[in-house]
Amino acid sequence: MQHPIGAGAVSRAYGNAARSAIGLYNFSGDLGKAAVPAAISLVLATTPWRHALWGLSVAGLAVASAVLVFMPPLPSEPSAETAPRSAAPSGSPASGFRLLLAIGMLDTATRMGLLTFLPFLLRNKGAPVATIGLGLALVFLGGALGKAACGWLGARLGLLRTVLLTEGATAVLILALLPLPLAPAMLVLPVLGTMLNGTSSVLYGTVPELRRAGTTESAFALFYTGVIGAGAVAPVAFGVLGDAAGASWATAATAVAALLTVPLALALSRVSHRRL
Repeated sequence: MQHPIGAGAVSRAYGNAARSAIGLYNFSGDLGKAAVPAAISLVLATTPWRHALWGLSVAGLAVASAVLVFMPPLPSEPSAETAPRSAAPSGSPASGFRLLLAIGMLDTATRMGLLTFLPFLLRNKGAPVATIGLGLALVFLGGALGKAACGWLGARLGLLRTVLLTEGATAVLILALLPLPLAPAMLVLPVLGTMLNGTSSVLYGTVPELRRAGTTESAFALFYTGVIGAGAVAPVAFGVLGDAAGASWATAATAVAALLTVPLALALSRVSHRRL
């Protein structure tokens, strides 16, 4: 529930530099996702699980208190009635936002679909359980770095060029992963994770540019709902395809999903009538 509010706060605070800032915001979230489970695993080795749960609860209250006390006031956003005409991007914000949401949903579906089949692909290459765990860790590590790097990259290259780069590279790396032996495949995984996860930062950073004035938080809420919903449905859909055609073909289909974002990004660039 806090994601739309947090992303909206970062957007208000950083304005035109929101893409890089939201990239770092997402990167810090991924660090937490990696650090907290590891820390809890250590705690559970010496204390009952209820103590660990209470510790998480106290930490959550401490963070909420710190936000309440230390977070500086944010600039208010003009309403749709009072915003100057220059505050909204040229073209149709509604159609541009729908295209951006479609790109985000396909990007998330690609990521969740690949992660569904990656353990099976590594197992078929002869990887033991420990190596499969290492492979997933390499993907997640690359993904965390990708969120920070692509937020910075999107602020300099723009949305269109960044999507073409990251989604094109994602498709190529997924297809390259299929025939590779285990050792080279493991080397590809962190790079694939960077491309696979990096697009999301520049997409999130573009949401404020395509929303109507006064609707930053609600635009982020719709965007997060759409992409998380796609992430929930994608493993089921690709799983059905995997049952029918096999894991390799289902994995190749995730590369096709990544490539489907390219015409949508081109259409978004035309609708916006400016360099995103």
